[in-house]
Amino acid sequence: QVQLVESGGGLVQAGGSLRLSCAASGSILSIAAMGWYRQAPGKQRELVAAISAGGSRNVADSVKGRFTISRDSAKNTVYLQMNSLKPEDTAVYYCNARPRSSYLDDYWGQGTQVTVSS
Repeated sequence: QVQLVESGGGLVQAGGSLRLSCAASGSILSIAAMGWYRQAPGKQRELVAAISAGGSRNVADSVKGRFTISRDSAKNTVYLQMNSLKPEDTAVYYCNARPRSSYLDDYWGQGTQVTVSS
């Protein structure tokens, strides 16, 4: 089992910055990748950015150049630095951990609200 605890959401004006954190605990070695998804009202959940255990990154085109995903392996924590925020970035952001085993379901955090005002 893996537990994910998110922090760092909030309200910010357009053009501002926020940093989300996701601390993982439990069976850390069973994780293949961690990342962030977001879901806006009336829309499907979408991948924002992910980083594999090997350090490979996958970033959505809509946030490239503005958002950066990083990790602190010593703290089992993944960060999402969000700069130049836009109103369309408003959503609930969820931390995700993908297991190495395809027999296991993904793990999810509780979600943190990010609201960008215009």
